[in-house]
Amino acid sequence: MAEERRGSWFGFGFCGFGQAPGSGRGRQVLSPEPLQTPGSGADVRRVSASWSYTALVTRGGQVRLSGAARGAAGGCRDAWASEAQLVVLRAGPGRGAGPELQAWAPASAMRGEPLWARALGPEAEAEGAARGEPPAGALSLLPLLPGARAYVSPRPPFCRALAPELRARRLELGAEHALLLDEAGQGAGQRALGHGSLEAEPEPRLLEALQGLPVAEVAAGGWHSVCVSETGDIYIWGWNESGQLALPSRSLAEDTKTIPREGESGLNEDGFEVRRTAKGEDGAPAPFIAIQPFPALLDLPLGADVVKASCGSRHTAVVTGEWGQAGKYGQLGHKDTTSLDRPCRVEYFVDKQLQVRAVSCGPWNTYVYAVEKEGS
Repeated sequence: MAEERRGSWFGFGFCGFGQAPGSGRGRQVLSPEPLQTPGSGADVRRVSASWSYTALVTRGGQVRLSGAARGAAGGCRDAWASEAQLVVLRAGPGRGAGPELQAWAPASAMRGEPLWARALGPEAEAEGAARGEPPAGALSLLPLLPGARAYVSPRPPFCRALAPELRARRLELGAEHALLLDEAGQGAGQRALGHGSLEAEPEPRLLEALQGLPVAEVAAGGWHSVCVSETGDIYIWGWNESGQLALPSRSLAEDTKTIPREGESGLNEDGFEVRRTAKGEDGAPAPFIAIQPFPALLDLPLGADVVKASCGSRHTAVVTGEWGQAGKYGQLGHKDTTSLDRPCRVEYFVDKQLQVRAVSCGPWNTYVYAVEKEGS
């Protein structure tokens, strides 16, 4: 087996709480910068970002926090950050014991006692051993629990069981919806999104529009969703107010530009203030899409195949196979704060001769893992 090439993490977007990628030069980073990690010598394997802090999981089994939440803890295999709680998967307390799921208050610095803890049993330990050490940038299993029979929620009840017939391979949570990928490569949506209506779905329901399509990846944003087929096609649906679906957005067409609120850093929990005009360029209504109720196939420039995808609150990022770079459909990474409703490649990685391997979006920032291109 070829040795894994060592790469680096980069970050860009909102860092108003001092979280990585904060470089100390302001509250937002407009172009990718090498990740500033707490401590030294951290070999970061995974990144999970919430609004006010970021959790970094290292190869040595540490979770390190930066931003509004600080601290570090060892014996950790995985972490999932939210504003309500930081969930970590840690080694069991004794020999032969299975791993333990712990939830911490982000402000606790992982000291004292967790908010709650749950032993997962020896079968989860065996499952982790079978998977082995994941490569840098590999997707986090969380919020799906080992065994794929339950998942973690940022709201009570914090542990939620899945129906026995659902054998989940991947589960993603948006602001008010869940997206599940089963072992057969089929997608199921919960609480609307993708079914053609705005009605809530109390239980996961098969996305009929994608039935029969082998799906490799799913990602959930604030109120939008993305899936990537095994052949590299990307399907998108949900809310498109900020152009996060790369479909024509009325609000962006009406903007002369996107600007920050006066006296503020440019980004808060509600996003940017928008300067609007009354009509589009030709003064006539345009075929804008505010909500895409069914999955829509998206054509990327030059017919690029997608291999990975991630979603923030109102932006989407993908890694393409041919280019090996992250393409961004949002306002981050292009050296300004302009929102976009079309795919746009982040040129930083091209200029630096870097091949992107993974992408992970926080609500208002983006993290990218990249290696040097062979022969560069």
